[in-house]
Amino acid sequence: MESNCVQFLQNKTILVTGATGFLAKVFVEKILRVQPNVKKLYLVVRASDNEAATKRLRTEVFEKDLFKVLRENLGEVNLNALLSEKIVPVAGDISTDNLDVKDSSLRERMQKEIDVVVNVAATTNFDERYDVGLGINTFGALNVLNFAKKCVKAQLLLHVSTAYVCGEKPGLLREKPFSMEEIRNKNGLHLDIKIEMELMKQRLKELHEQECSEEDISLSMKELGMERAKLHGWPNTYVFTKSMGEMLLGNHKEDLPLVIIRPTMITSTIYEPFSGWIEGLRTVDSVIIAYGKGALKCFLADVNSVCDMIPVDMVANAMITAAATHAGGSGVHMVYHVGSSHQNPVTFGEIHEIAVCYFTKYPLRSRNGSLIAVSNVRLISTMSMFSLYMTLRFKLPLQLLKLIDIIYPWRNGDKYGDKNRKINLVMRLVELYEPYVLFKGMYVLTSDSKFFVMTFN
Repeated sequence: MESNCVQFLQNKTILVTGATGFLAKVFVEKILRVQPNVKKLYLVVRASDNEAATKRLRTEVFEKDLFKVLRENLGEVNLNALLSEKIVPVAGDISTDNLDVKDSSLRERMQKEIDVVVNVAATTNFDERYDVGLGINTFGALNVLNFAKKCVKAQLLLHVSTAYVCGEKPGLLREKPFSMEEIRNKNGLHLDIKIEMELMKQRLKELHEQECSEEDISLSMKELGMERAKLHGWPNTYVFTKSMGEMLLGNHKEDLPLVIIRPTMITSTIYEPFSGWIEGLRTVDSVIIAYGKGALKCFLADVNSVCDMIPVDMVANAMITAAATHAGGSGVHMVYHVGSSHQNPVTFGEIHEIAVCYFTKYPLRSRNGSLIAVSNVRLISTMSMFSLYMTLRFKLPLQLLKLIDIIYPWRNGDKYGDKNRKINLVMRLVELYEPYVLFKGMYVLTSDSKFFVMTFN
């Protein structure tokens, strides 16, 4: 199958949106490394013009350590020549018609040449502004589909979603496309995406008419997104808007083959181009590092809940293998989970034990150079118990500090205010992550999904 994938990529012209993102970089690097005879890669990034797009791709993608294997194999001169020949930077925005590609000649050339469209662009903030989430994750996906339909040679649209579009459903979760007609909230109300868009626009109009500040508008849009998501049965704006994006793709795909990839929590590379590459701290990584720094004393998590993680290079492999399998197929509308919970589950309790062992053996150092000793984290399995713990451990003592600030107003600094803001931030983050750290679902992978994940290493 590996040779089939390499052969499939030969002489293909591929459009990739969200090209500066973590997953897209690994996807692009993989293609260039295994099949330098790919014809063209049109990489869409947000930029003022194509010159600015070229600069973003150079500094945010190709100069990264991720490309060091290619750089070592080819040499700097040959790598630059390969990039110059194969990469076409495109200044664009998926939240706009025609992906906001303003150069008409470039747009026409793309629509004549492109064989495969890969949509990786997304906003992944859990509590994103509703207008932004709808614009990128929902209608942005539809804009990419409409652009793909105009590509006369298009064989496939491959759309990257998230496994958590399932919401908070427990049990075994199948690889099933969404049907908008089946979505009802607890009151039996159907989800209507057009109504969601109109409601958002109306609220935005009211806020502008009231001459609200940009900060107030942003906060109101975030609150609206979370409110609508929870009304319809999703825990946050991110997964709600991604779910609606999938629904629009399914409803409007017509004859264009469609593959939806639903990865779980994406972590660092496990094999390719080398193990351990990651960019920033992502999901569970930030919690592990906070523990290693001695900053994590308690955490909301069920020790028996599975933390479904998947290395980023396995997701990229699944994307390429799925594309090679289904490109040009008739009536294709496939959904694939890319995760580990069903095949190789690891619980939060096991992650805690691994972290304790690791940081005990390899402790981090503080700013002054001293070794940071770690101890067991108090894992609390319900939100109510976590709130009680935070109240007794932090909030009640904080009231004493508030009283001291009132009695001695001349003291330097607002210690109460600073600590109160930190506690409120912690509680806000815990509320956002609660659906995932207490998640009771397990993603079932079909035989094809398992094959896609393990193939092409």
